[in-house]
Order: sequence, then structure tokens, then C-alpha cells
Amino acid sequence: MLLTVARIGRVHGVLGEVTIEVRTDEPDERFFIGSVLATEPASFGPLTITSVRNHNGILLLGFQGILDRNAAEKLRDVLLVADVDVNAEGFDEDDFHIQQLLGCRVVTESGTEIGLVTDVVPLPGQDLLAVDNAGKEILIPFVRAIVPTVDVKNKLITVIEQEGLLNVD
Repeated sequence: MLLTVARIGRVHGVLGEVTIEVRTDEPDERFFIGSVLATEPASFGPLTITSVRNHNGILLLGFQGILDRNAAEKLRDVLLVADVDVNAEGFDEDDFHIQQLLGCRVVTESGTEIGLVTDVVPLPGQDLLAVDNAGKEILIPFVRAIVPTVDVKNKLITVIEQEGLLNVD
């Protein structure tokens, strides 16, 4: 499955390097010299990486054929995509691809239906599951203390009821 692994940001310098907003847990496996990535929109790619470096905590990439600031500026906001096996084993049992979580039914431990996961909102402290509850969005912290069970094969997520968290009618 093609998944977004990064978004190209601003140009850095005059030699065509760009900042990268990383959207993968495995940047070293995705961004290396010689790596070829598809793009969205597809008309901008595929792009072959010719340089990789970290500058003050920001990943900078250079691409084959993108040799100056003007050419690099045209890539701004282009998404880099890679073919990812979403069913492959993760580093541990708590590794999930967002696509595996989308569409999962969310229920409480007592079996009350909450709704379907529509999005995963990444935050610095933890991610949030956005769940559609009859047209109302509920945000649930995606932490083991609240979400003890995730069964991606059966598309079922169980949450622990906590006062004020769900406010389900």
C-alpha cells in the first residue's frame, strides 16, 4: 500500500536542498542516498535522493535533477510516498500504521458502541483517535491506560470508560 512518508517543506540554501516533514517511524529506512520515492501528485516524481543530512534537528534532502533553489521551490508541499506492507510485524505489539486504525469500530469494555475511527491526530505527547459518534467527533488519547486493546485484524478497538472522556449520548 502506498503511504505518505514525508512532506517536502521549504527550500534550504541555493543548491536545491529541501526541508522534510517526516511522517514515518523509520526515516533511516526510507531516506537514504539512492532511495527512489514516488510523489503525490505523481507528476513531480519519482524522486531519487542524492543527499541526506540533519540540520539542527531538521531533515534535509537533495534530489537528482533538482540543482537550484528555483527547481526545489516547485516541490514545496509535494508528498513523498512509499510502498509499505501495513500488515508486516512492527517493532513491538503497539506499532500500528494509521491506515490499519482507520475504520476500526471503537467500543467500551462493557460493549457500548462509540463509533468508527476517522483519523489519527499526531501530538507531541501522544496521538489521539478521532472517532465519529453519530456525526459528533470524539477525541480519545491513544495510550494503553485508555485504549488497552487494538485488534486490527477484526477492526476493533476497546477503550476504558472514564468520566468526561466519551460523553456519548
